[in-house]
Amino acid sequence: MLISRRTIIFGTLAVSTSRALANASGPVTIIVPFAPGASSDGIARTVGTYLSDSLKMTIVVDNRVGGGGALGLMAVSRASADGNTIGIGATGAVVVNPHVAGAPAFDPIKQLAPIAKLVDIPLVLVASPSSGLRSISDVVAKSKETAQGLSFGSTGVNSSQHLSIEVLKQMTGAKLEHVPYRGSAPATTDVLGGQLPLACVDLTSVAEQIKAGNLVPIGVTAAKRFSIAPEIPTIAEQGLKGFDVPAWLGMFGPSALPAEVIDQFSGALSKAMSDTDVSARVERLACQSAFLGAKEFALFIREQSDKMKPLVKLVEKT
Repeated sequence: MLISRRTIIFGTLAVSTSRALANASGPVTIIVPFAPGASSDGIARTVGTYLSDSLKMTIVVDNRVGGGGALGLMAVSRASADGNTIGIGATGAVVVNPHVAGAPAFDPIKQLAPIAKLVDIPLVLVASPSSGLRSISDVVAKSKETAQGLSFGSTGVNSSQHLSIEVLKQMTGAKLEHVPYRGSAPATTDVLGGQLPLACVDLTSVAEQIKAGNLVPIGVTAAKRFSIAPEIPTIAEQGLKGFDVPAWLGMFGPSALPAEVIDQFSGALSKAMSDTDVSARVERLACQSAFLGAKEFALFIREQSDKMKPLVKLVEKT
């Protein structure tokens, strides 16, 4: 089998006949809807290695980039419901994009089967040290000093990173102008280079730069501090009570995926996320284990969708 630049294979084809997974008849593909190097890609490869060992099967990680993570999940939804294809899904594609006017006709709640929530991804507002910005109050005050305000980068329009700063604007009246990028890396590069004063990105992409003092962490967007970065305050605790825009990753299958296959994947992923080695790798990716089983994850997704819908409409009005 040829391995393209976007795929990686764990395990050996020779063990496929002894696999424990019901229904699957060949290598199991995990579709990752983001480029190699992203947090979702790292998580997929980490759990892929574990699943390969624990379920005695070949795991293929396939990166399919586009649509803010939606194109890969659409491919999962069209796959045969035999356990051979599953995929990673992120906040934006699952509970944000469906509410965006003009978005493709794709309903993750109806067209996908939740298997398990895997991790929470800290999103952090960072600033260039030369900007003089150290807190949310600094950002708000400086943004109001000129008519142009301050520019901020994000991973794209209607991403969780973008939505979180739009909420900040609504709560504070800050003058912040959105500059969308195709991912955290280019936005971070421009903050490091001084072309941009602020960016809201995933902690995975900036953890080392923060440690080195090259970026100033203003605050994380979730309601509580993260144990992997307890020194970074939340935006909520800086005078914005109730501020909470989370980000997470989960595993999905086609909507018709049999219950026994979902249970087997979910059970294996539960063990994976409690494994010491996997947990260490997750933390090195600046993510935090946050496992939920299939039923709990399905309920979580509906709650998150209901929460994100008014935020999306808020952005569309601005």
